Amino acid sequence: MTAVSAAPDLEAVKTKQQQTWASGDYSVIAAVIPLISELLADAADLRAGSRVLDVAGGSGNTALAAARAGAEVVSLDYVPELLDRAQERANAERLPIETVVGDAENLPFADASFDAVVSAVGVMFAPNHQRTADELLRVTRPGGTIALASWCPDGFIGDMFRTTAAHVPPPAGVQPPGLWGKEDHVRALFGDGISELRAERRTYTFRYRSPQHMLDTFRSWYGPTHKAFAALDEAGQWALADDLAGLMARSNKYREEGDEPVAIPSDYLEVVATRAG
Repeated sequence: MTAVSAAPDLEAVKTKQQQTWASGDYSVIAAVIPLISELLADAADLRAGSRVLDVAGGSGNTALAAARAGAEVVSLDYVPELLDRAQERANAERLPIETVVGDAENLPFADASFDAVVSAVGVMFAPNHQRTADELLRVTRPGGTIALASWCPDGFIGDMFRTTAAHVPPPAGVQPPGLWGKEDHVRALFGDGISELRAERRTYTFRYRSPQHMLDTFRSWYGPTHKAFAALDEAGQWALADDLAGLMARSNKYREEGDEPVAIPSDYLEVVATRAG
């Protein structure tokens, strides 16, 4: 007889993910990568006065980029504390945005509510890829824009996730988030729901004072890394720290000049699609 593996409980996975992203403080990491959101907003050609939804918006990088373009912006995330940070930033910059606590897989909006839907390294982490893509399509008006930035699976962040998974395995049967960083996967998810898709591989460079400084920052503030360390005993934590620090040192483009400072290129896929109408 052949054993049949049970399908993963994606709702349970999502609940655990929500707890993960609420741990640490992702805004500390997000604070160094606003360029990804600014480039995405520009590539999406967001129009002043258009209605834009930022999905899995976190602490506001992409919502603020869209607001700077003059759009009317709603930012959705399932971590209220991150939306509070986004609102603080919007208030400080005098940029009006609306924040909504919600789920990327069950968007609390009517069909065709938005001229554009955007997400920078956000929706890629929703466990049910097809349901998420279907929701993005549903709330975008015909002829509207869907713009996404997702870490590539063969880039540095993908390497970091694989290194961490060797110590703390991810839930069995769940599609890895890095698939959103592959053009063929995104095209398959959207299918006939889009009439056009442009994809460009871009590179963001993380910069820290040293591999140890980068490791300490991610260990303290980046939810997936923070939770991974918390799941291990002391020996396991030392082993994970050693492997991540080694990865960061090897990935440093200044490695021939010594360990410090760190500049680590990390590729991501920028996708701009047009909703079929």
